[in-house]
Amino acid sequence: MAIVIRNWTGAEARALRGARRMSLVEFAAHIGVNPRVISRWEAGGSTIRPRPVNQAALDTILSRLRDDELVRFVEAISPCVVSEARDPEVAEARSSLRHPIDGKLMTWIPEGTFLAGPQDQPAWLAGFWMDVFPTTNADYARFVAACDHPPPRHWGEVAHDREVADHPVVWVSWDDTANYAAWANKSLPTSQQWEKAARGTRGNRWPWGNQPTPAKCNVRGAGPGTTTRADTYASGVSPFGIYDLVGNTWEWTATETTVDRYQLKGSAFTSPFERGEPAVFNDASRTMLDDDTGFRCVAAALES
Repeated sequence: MAIVIRNWTGAEARALRGARRMSLVEFAAHIGVNPRVISRWEAGGSTIRPRPVNQAALDTILSRLRDDELVRFVEAISPCVVSEARDPEVAEARSSLRHPIDGKLMTWIPEGTFLAGPQDQPAWLAGFWMDVFPTTNADYARFVAACDHPPPRHWGEVAHDREVADHPVVWVSWDDTANYAAWANKSLPTSQQWEKAARGTRGNRWPWGNQPTPAKCNVRGAGPGTTTRADTYASGVSPFGIYDLVGNTWEWTATETTVDRYQLKGSAFTSPFERGEPAVFNDASRTMLDDDTGFRCVAAALES
């Protein structure tokens, strides 16, 4: 398991030095440059990029981090992700890891307080990893094959299964999603984890900010009337760079509302735009199956 930094900047170099708990002189010697070079990188922050040979050295150091150092590095670069997540490739480069079991890209949501619910009540959550994209048909197919789990009932009914491989899986009950999560050594997000991932720490009304913009998501009247690829709406990502937190498909959560009923979040391609507000409440019976309901997972740590 490794983080991939596509283009190192001074900001990540500083985070890496902090993760290793090295002095500037020690870090410079480790890379093989003059300490003044490190000072220049760190002063320049995200505006400066080390030479390719030095980027390769940073890659090597990153690949050898211990688990505790890796956590410190991800936590250090998370503020960069929050401020720059309008570009999903920045989010992927800065704090993305692939899960060791299902291979899905996940991003770190730091611990701390956020504004929750329609009344924007402060709530504190521990840090967690969340899938950048909803669980797709291709993801779910690996689970079905590995566990001999019954496939969704619509699979095989259409000739374009390959065309929807990267669309969110649908026709899954709460129990189906919980079984997938158990197989992947993950869990379904609580409603508060889901909401924090969608709204960020400042209580945005929508993942992209406070301006209602239906064109940024796949909802009724603004989309094609069916599911879309999970990476389609790049302009609608959340402050943490997470896709499809409004529209495309409703998503199951781990939060039980009454006996055998669980919260759903996010709305779907069948929903009016207003239903997509992350603070909006919805729930359903755990046995419910529909063509507009899927899920994604979270993890406390990336362990197999």
